[in-house]
Amino acid sequence: MDSLHFQCFGTGSSGNSYYVGHAGGGILVDAGLSMRHIRRSLKAIGVSMASIQAVFVTHDHTDHIKSVGALSTSFGIPVYATPKVHAGIESNYRVTQKIGAGKRFIQAGDSLELGGLHITAFPVSHDASECVGYSIAYAGKRLTIATDLGYVNHEAAQLLGQADYIVIEANYDEEMLRRGPYPLRLQERIRSNSGHLSNRQAACFLAENYNKRLKSIFLCHLSRENNTPAQAYSTVKEELEARQIIVGRDVEVIPLERLSPSKFYIFAS
Repeated sequence: MDSLHFQCFGTGSSGNSYYVGHAGGGILVDAGLSMRHIRRSLKAIGVSMASIQAVFVTHDHTDHIKSVGALSTSFGIPVYATPKVHAGIESNYRVTQKIGAGKRFIQAGDSLELGGLHITAFPVSHDASECVGYSIAYAGKRLTIATDLGYVNHEAAQLLGQADYIVIEANYDEEMLRRGPYPLRLQERIRSNSGHLSNRQAACFLAENYNKRLKSIFLCHLSRENNTPAQAYSTVKEELEARQIIVGRDVEVIPLERLSPSKFYIFAS
């Protein structure tokens, strides 16, 4: 049987996009990087634009939607988002090329089958027009993506808890944010329940909800100013190992790079 494939093309305030698929093609989750960067990244892993079934959008902040219109109109790729997110994309002046006929609607709680992938949208808390995560199942494996969330709500926790592979936000180190360059008002927004998840919050959730099905944890949307890959990794590792969950033996922890594509992962069935 074919396997589930995954690659992150970049994650953070400079742009976010993920490929999830299999040997026959797949989908993008978010398209907040340039179309050129996305096309080049896909080509490097042997994936043609013709095999991209759709783009699924988490929310309407520019770092997640920059190229959705260009991809849709240039290649006829459908773009799935909630009605509120589609309205936010339409009104976002930084998205210069709009989606047009490629617009498709999905609501939090909906599931659909596309190109062999079973995709479920779930609500997350973030200060956009609306925000969802996506859980994608194929060939007996499940990957759940929860980025840009102020806290882990019940719906997100359920689907993260069912996953073999998790992409979860670890945006900031609490002490780095407190001592860093951001004004107090912005710090408060980031720390709020509609802001971003800290290293410690992600680590505590992962440690408290670990089960033996979980193989890999990918840490996404790390702040350039208020975090480092090493800090995010060590915080999660420390919390897991305090509960006797040994990183490298029981589970992998991989901080994703902000600007560079990750390794191309093929999750064997």
